[in-house]
Amino acid sequence: MFEAIEIGPFILWTHLLFFLLALWLGMEFFLRLALSANLSIQQFKDRAWQFALAFFLGGRIVAMIGDYRVYLRDPLRVLMLTDGNFSYLGGAIGIGVLLSFVTRTSRATFLQWLDVLLPATCFGLALDWLGRFAAGQSYGKPTDMFWGVTYDAINVRYTVPIHPVQLYYAAFYFFLTLVLLIVRKHTFRAGAESLVGITLASLATIVFELFRGDFGIPVFATSVDFLLLLLLFMALGLFATMELRFSQRVMIFYESAMALVFGAYFLIRPWIGLPTYELRFTQLLSVLALLATTVYVIVHRKRYPHL
Repeated sequence: MFEAIEIGPFILWTHLLFFLLALWLGMEFFLRLALSANLSIQQFKDRAWQFALAFFLGGRIVAMIGDYRVYLRDPLRVLMLTDGNFSYLGGAIGIGVLLSFVTRTSRATFLQWLDVLLPATCFGLALDWLGRFAAGQSYGKPTDMFWGVTYDAINVRYTVPIHPVQLYYAAFYFFLTLVLLIVRKHTFRAGAESLVGITLASLATIVFELFRGDFGIPVFATSVDFLLLLLLFMALGLFATMELRFSQRVMIFYESAMALVFGAYFLIRPWIGLPTYELRFTQLLSVLALLATTVYVIVHRKRYPHL
């Protein structure tokens, strides 16, 4: 474990070092991809402080949600910004949320920006997961495989060899970055990188989270829940695609019917005796991200057939 590196009187925290490296290289990569896609980066110069704030708030909020137990026990810790709890993915999500508002008044659509944000985020995540491995964070379950690693640290609850799940993630995100660059070179429609990237990342997250051994937020779901989620996103996609063809009365009826059907299910759900599966919260988010991205790309291509 290399949680910190001592250089004379100075101590460099390994995860922080990798995080700053990921932030620097990821931002440089993002801007270069934006320029190669003929996207204007002037708004990043004009709104630099807003994007910096969005990155910070997104990263902090997502990290606190992941460790909500700690902050429930000690609410004042929310104000301790030096505790090192920060999510690189959350920061990228914060930038994406701000971009979704900024691009409403620009020529380029949000999906075009997402196509360049995603490869840069994947590259940064690969470095971030290497830092987590060195610091013993987000560790795996015990394993008898020869590549298992052993930590001698108070923050790791296992003293036996465990899955180096951080290296699984790091290798995958390096690979995904290369895949997205290849897709980018051979595609002519907006959304290809986003659809491929989020699909592969979601599937990988669902699999890799099975090897996680640290504490996470548990989610209990049934097979019907996933079916209803699929139907919900399909209904939303149909609504977004056909919105301009519907009259106001039809739109109100459509929205009311959706709310009635899905609301009724969640009301009677506790009394339905169906097999329940335990998931990590990140796995559920991966499913939602996959469904939302698929619907969004399809709707975007319907609305902007020339992109």
